[in-house]
Amino acid sequence: MTWWPDGDDNASRIPISALEHYAYCPRQAALIHVDGVFTDDVNTVRGHLAHERVDRPGIRATATPGSRQHYAVPVYSRSLGLYGRCDVVEIGHGTAVPVEHKIGAYQAGGPADLQAATQALCVRETLELDVPYAQVFTHADRRRRHRHRVELTAELIDTITRIVGELRTVLLAPQLPAPVADRRCRRCSLLDDCLPQALHDPTDLFTPRPLGTWNA
Repeated sequence: MTWWPDGDDNASRIPISALEHYAYCPRQAALIHVDGVFTDDVNTVRGHLAHERVDRPGIRATATPGSRQHYAVPVYSRSLGLYGRCDVVEIGHGTAVPVEHKIGAYQAGGPADLQAATQALCVRETLELDVPYAQVFTHADRRRRHRHRVELTAELIDTITRIVGELRTVLLAPQLPAPVADRRCRRCSLLDDCLPQALHDPTDLFTPRPLGTWNA
C-alpha cells in the first residue's frame, strides 16, 4: 500500500512496517524494502491468515456505545515521512486508538510496541483526533481478549524519530547493512536469502583453520 495524500508518491516516504523490520534487524529491513526480497515461512503464513479479517476495510460496532472499529485504515505522517495502514483503529468520542494485531507472544518494549506507537502518531496527523495511546493484540492472547497498552511517552516518541532517521539512512545507502548473525537469524524467514554465515572477513579468507573446526 503506497497511498499518500494529494497523490505524492515520493521515494523518501517510508512504510511504517519498515520500522518494525529495522528494529528487529537493519539488514532485514533493507532486504525487504530496498531489494524487494521476501520469503514466507510458517510464521509469516500464520500472520497472513491471522490478518485476513483486519486486512479487509470495513467498520464494526464495539461494546462501547458511540465507538466503532475501523479496519485497514490508511494513515500517514508528513512530519516523519511515513505512510502505512493500521489493522484496526477504534474511534469514538473524539479519540482514536490504533490496535496492531500480531501472532505469537507479546514482548513489552519490542518491535510491535514501536510499530503501534508509530501508527498512533500517524493517526493523529491523518485523522486529526486525540490519540492517547496505542494497543497491541496478539493472537496468543485471543482467548483472554487481552490487549497490551502502549503509552506514547516522550522517550518513545524520541526513539521513533531517531529510528526513522537511522532507517532512512540505511534505505538510501549503496550497500546492505552487515548481518546481525545471532539468534534472531534462526527465526527470520529471510535466512536463506541473507546468508549471514556465508559472509567472511576478507582478511581471514586464506588463514588456515585449525583441524576439526571446518564446520564452525
